[in-house]
Amino acid sequence: MKGVLLVNLGSPDSTNPKDVKKYLDEFLMDPRVIDVPFWLRSFIVRGIILNTRPKKSAEAYQKIWWDEGSPLIVISERLQKKIQEKTTVPVALAMRYGSMTLKKGLQELVDQGVDEILTIPLYPQFAMATTETIDVKVEELKNEFFPHLEITSLPAFYNKPEYIEVLSKSISEKLENVDYEHLIFSYHGVPERHIYKRDITKNHCKIDGSCCITPSPAHEFCYRHQCLKTTALVAEKLNLKPGTYSNAFQSRLGFDPWLKPPTDRTIERLALEGTKKMAIVTPAFVSDCLETLEEIAMEGQEIFHEAGGKDFTVVPCLNDRDDWSEVLTSWIDQWRIADVKTAIA
Repeated sequence: MKGVLLVNLGSPDSTNPKDVKKYLDEFLMDPRVIDVPFWLRSFIVRGIILNTRPKKSAEAYQKIWWDEGSPLIVISERLQKKIQEKTTVPVALAMRYGSMTLKKGLQELVDQGVDEILTIPLYPQFAMATTETIDVKVEELKNEFFPHLEITSLPAFYNKPEYIEVLSKSISEKLENVDYEHLIFSYHGVPERHIYKRDITKNHCKIDGSCCITPSPAHEFCYRHQCLKTTALVAEKLNLKPGTYSNAFQSRLGFDPWLKPPTDRTIERLALEGTKKMAIVTPAFVSDCLETLEEIAMEGQEIFHEAGGKDFTVVPCLNDRDDWSEVLTSWIDQWRIADVKTAIA
């Protein structure tokens, strides 16, 4: 019997600093998020970050928290419900971090008699700190608790026509009556070393402006290429004119080189250069969360206004849109009768 496990990032159980601290500890201590030796990671996270950041992060969560709970959790649950209504395959939901654990999600499917699972990391682009950490954790749980399971993971879908169609439609609907001058595609940032580490050719990725547009097997696991390709496909779909849109990377952490340009500085620069009407979309996220609702919609707007900008429009994530749930359902049903590679080919 087949079943599906949707997997998103996760969230603290509440906006209480203690819950936020517990969540941040699990998240930031993941060796694929902060990929340094354990002793150094522990010193950075438990010796520095967790002594200052939980209170600030808790205040940020309080700004965006819904009556029903964490926006990311609530939206993911709504999406799971819509998909379950459209398919006969059991569909469970889990988070990589927090109390909605991957083990609980797998157990929920096993309890329904499932022995073959398709995991769907809800990230369009592959990255060490997102898709890979999910796949690795699922494999660990399988080996320890569910050795009888056959588990397959949905590959990155950043360039799949159905996804690009829905993403483009969501942008055009939001901006249909908006007079904007520039559209920023803001992706979650990652350290540059993550790009080099996942270069399967060991010599292609240079982050030099040409490697991401030069065909290579490295692109299968290159987050930067997949982000830039997402933008290019959407721009082509929406007939965006060169110079009216750009890419940026948000949520920097620490002092190591991260992908550039930074979103906050890009917003400020464009405003200082005279842009009065800006729109921004966050295609690395399929569900609105702290990084979109607070970092972009609140902090980003404040930066824009302080630098002289006027109108700041944020395109919502795909969330639980009907057409997005239909795309995911179609991939699930194709996998149900074939295999995952055929499903998104």
